[in-house]
Amino acid sequence: MELPATLLTDLSILLRLVVAVVLGGVIGWERESAGKAAGVRTHMLVAVGAALFVALADAVVERFAVAQPQGVDIRADPVRIIEAVVTGISFLGAGTIFVSHGRERVEGLTTAASIWVTAAVGIAVGLERFLLAAGSTVLIFLILRVVMRLPFEGDQQAKRRRREPAKGTSVPDGHGLR
Repeated sequence: MELPATLLTDLSILLRLVVAVVLGGVIGWERESAGKAAGVRTHMLVAVGAALFVALADAVVERFAVAQPQGVDIRADPVRIIEAVVTGISFLGAGTIFVSHGRERVEGLTTAASIWVTAAVGIAVGLERFLLAAGSTVLIFLILRVVMRLPFEGDQQAKRRRREPAKGTSVPDGHGLR
Protein backbone atom coordinates (compact mmCIF):
# COMPACT_ATOMS: atom_id res chain seq x y z
CA MET A 1 0.00 0.00 0.00
CA GLU A 2 1.43 3.33 -1.06
CA LEU A 3 0.89 6.41 1.10
CA PRO A 4 -0.52 9.57 -0.52
CA ALA A 5 2.08 12.20 -1.40
CA THR A 6 0.51 14.79 0.91
CA LEU A 7 0.72 12.38 3.85
CA LEU A 8 4.40 11.75 3.13
CA THR A 9 4.98 15.51 2.88
CA ASP A 10 3.17 16.07 6.19
CA LEU A 11 5.22 13.34 7.89
CA SER A 12 8.40 14.90 6.55
CA ILE A 13 7.33 18.30 7.88
CA LEU A 14 6.42 16.79 11.27
CA LEU A 15 9.88 15.21 11.49
CA ARG A 16 11.41 18.62 10.83
CA LEU A 17 9.24 20.16 13.54
CA VAL A 18 10.35 17.54 16.07
CA VAL A 19 13.99 18.29 15.25
CA ALA A 20 13.26 22.02 15.62
CA VAL A 21 11.63 21.39 19.03
CA VAL A 22 14.68 19.52 20.28
CA LEU A 23 17.23 22.04 19.00
CA GLY A 24 15.20 25.07 20.11
CA GLY A 25 14.74 23.37 23.48
CA VAL A 26 18.50 23.06 23.96
CA ILE A 27 18.95 26.78 23.41
CA GLY A 28 15.91 27.59 25.57
CA TRP A 29 17.14 25.36 28.38
CA GLU A 30 20.38 27.32 28.49
CA ARG A 31 18.51 30.64 28.68
CA GLU A 32 16.10 29.35 31.32
CA SER A 33 18.89 27.87 33.44
CA ALA A 34 20.56 31.29 33.28
CA GLY A 35 17.39 32.78 34.78
CA LYS A 36 16.19 34.55 31.63
CA ALA A 37 12.51 35.19 30.92
CA ALA A 38 12.50 33.64 27.46
CA GLY A 39 13.25 29.99 28.15
CA VAL A 40 12.54 26.51 26.86
CA ARG A 41 9.00 26.99 25.57
CA THR A 42 9.70 30.31 23.87
CA HIS A 43 12.75 29.01 22.04
CA MET A 44 10.97 25.78 21.08
CA LEU A 45 8.06 27.75 19.65
CA VAL A 46 10.36 30.09 17.74
CA ALA A 47 12.27 27.17 16.19
CA VAL A 48 9.08 25.25 15.34
CA GLY A 49 7.42 28.34 13.88
CA ALA A 50 10.38 29.16 11.68
CA ALA A 51 10.70 25.54 10.51
CA LEU A 52 6.96 25.32 9.82
CA PHE A 53 6.88 28.55 7.78
CA VAL A 54 9.77 27.37 5.61
CA ALA A 55 8.34 23.85 5.22
CA LEU A 56 4.88 25.21 4.38
CA ALA A 57 6.39 27.51 1.76
CA ASP A 58 7.91 24.41 0.21
CA ALA A 59 4.56 22.62 0.31
CA VAL A 60 2.68 25.59 -1.19
CA VAL A 61 5.09 25.83 -4.11
CA GLU A 62 4.83 22.08 -4.65
CA ARG A 63 1.02 22.11 -4.53
CA PHE A 64 0.49 25.01 -6.90
CA ALA A 65 3.16 23.83 -9.31
CA VAL A 66 1.22 20.58 -9.76
CA ALA A 67 -2.19 22.30 -10.01
CA GLN A 68 -1.20 24.78 -12.74
CA PRO A 69 -2.33 24.24 -16.33
CA GLN A 70 0.23 23.73 -19.07
CA GLY A 71 2.17 26.84 -19.97
CA VAL A 72 1.49 28.69 -16.69
CA ASP A 73 4.69 29.47 -14.88
CA ILE A 74 4.71 29.86 -11.09
CA ARG A 75 7.56 31.83 -9.63
CA ALA A 76 8.39 31.21 -6.03
CA ASP A 77 10.58 33.41 -3.91
CA PRO A 78 11.50 31.42 -0.78
CA VAL A 79 13.65 34.28 0.47
CA ARG A 80 10.45 36.21 1.19
CA ILE A 81 9.37 33.55 3.68
CA ILE A 82 12.71 33.81 5.46
CA GLU A 83 12.42 37.61 5.46
CA ALA A 84 8.95 37.36 7.00
CA VAL A 85 10.19 35.01 9.73
CA VAL A 86 13.12 37.30 10.54
CA THR A 87 10.84 40.35 10.66
CA GLY A 88 8.37 38.66 13.00
CA ILE A 89 11.10 37.33 15.25
CA SER A 90 12.73 40.75 15.37
CA PHE A 91 9.58 42.18 16.94
CA LEU A 92 9.50 39.35 19.46
CA GLY A 93 13.17 39.88 20.29
CA ALA A 94 12.70 43.63 20.62
CA GLY A 95 10.13 42.96 23.35
CA THR A 96 12.80 41.28 25.48
CA ILE A 97 15.15 44.29 25.51
CA PHE A 98 14.89 46.70 28.43
CA VAL A 99 16.76 49.94 28.92
CA SER A 100 17.26 51.12 32.50
CA HIS A 101 17.39 54.89 32.35
CA GLY A 102 19.64 56.48 34.92
CA ARG A 103 21.82 53.41 35.24
CA GLU A 104 22.71 53.38 31.53
CA ARG A 105 22.11 49.66 31.35
CA VAL A 106 20.56 47.61 28.56
CA GLU A 107 19.24 44.16 29.42
CA GLY A 108 17.87 41.38 27.28
CA LEU A 109 20.13 41.77 24.25
CA THR A 110 21.53 38.25 24.53
CA THR A 111 18.06 36.78 24.99
CA ALA A 112 16.82 38.72 21.96
CA ALA A 113 19.79 37.47 19.97
CA SER A 114 19.17 33.90 21.13
CA ILE A 115 15.53 34.13 19.96
CA TRP A 116 16.69 35.52 16.63
CA VAL A 117 19.31 32.81 16.08
CA THR A 118 16.85 30.11 17.22
CA ALA A 119 14.65 31.21 14.32
CA ALA A 120 17.64 30.69 12.02
CA VAL A 121 18.04 27.16 13.42
CA GLY A 122 14.35 26.57 12.70
CA ILE A 123 14.80 27.85 9.15
CA ALA A 124 17.73 25.47 8.65
CA VAL A 125 15.58 22.58 9.92
CA GLY A 126 12.73 23.66 7.64
CA LEU A 127 15.15 23.46 4.72
CA GLU A 128 16.16 19.95 5.90
CA ARG A 129 19.70 21.10 6.71
CA PHE A 130 19.79 18.98 9.87
CA LEU A 131 23.56 18.83 10.30
CA LEU A 132 23.83 22.60 9.88
CA ALA A 133 21.00 23.13 12.38
CA ALA A 134 22.50 20.74 14.95
CA GLY A 135 26.00 22.20 14.53
CA SER A 136 24.62 25.72 14.86
CA THR A 137 22.80 24.71 18.04
CA VAL A 138 26.06 23.43 19.53
CA LEU A 139 27.82 26.68 18.63
CA ILE A 140 24.97 28.78 20.04
CA PHE A 141 24.97 26.75 23.25
CA LEU A 142 28.73 27.19 23.63
CA ILE A 143 28.46 30.92 23.02
CA LEU A 144 25.72 31.27 25.62
CA ARG A 145 27.33 28.95 28.20
CA VAL A 146 31.09 29.27 27.78
CA VAL A 147 31.79 32.70 26.31
CA MET A 148 29.86 34.44 29.11
CA ARG A 149 32.39 33.07 31.58
CA LEU A 150 35.36 34.60 29.75
CA PRO A 151 36.48 37.95 31.17
CA PHE A 152 36.23 40.66 28.52
CA GLU A 153 37.29 44.18 29.44
CA GLY A 154 34.16 45.78 27.98
CA ASP A 155 31.76 43.07 29.18
CA GLN A 156 29.34 44.90 31.47
CA GLN A 157 27.68 41.70 32.70
CA ALA A 158 31.03 40.23 33.73
CA LYS A 159 31.88 43.44 35.61
CA ARG A 160 28.51 43.32 37.36
CA ARG A 161 29.03 39.65 38.32
CA ARG A 162 32.43 40.54 39.83
CA ARG A 163 30.95 43.47 41.82
CA GLU A 164 27.79 41.73 43.09
CA PRO A 165 28.25 39.08 45.76
CA ALA A 166 26.63 35.72 45.11
CA LYS A 167 23.25 35.02 46.69
CA GLY A 168 23.59 33.70 50.22
CA THR A 169 26.87 35.48 50.89
CA SER A 170 27.52 38.31 53.26
CA VAL A 171 27.25 41.83 51.86
CA PRO A 172 30.18 44.13 52.79
CA ASP A 173 27.89 46.92 54.02
CA GLY A 174 26.80 44.75 56.97
CA HIS A 175 23.13 44.42 56.03
CA GLY A 176 23.12 40.64 56.23
CA LEU A 177 22.71 38.03 53.57
CA ARG A 178 21.82 38.74 50.02
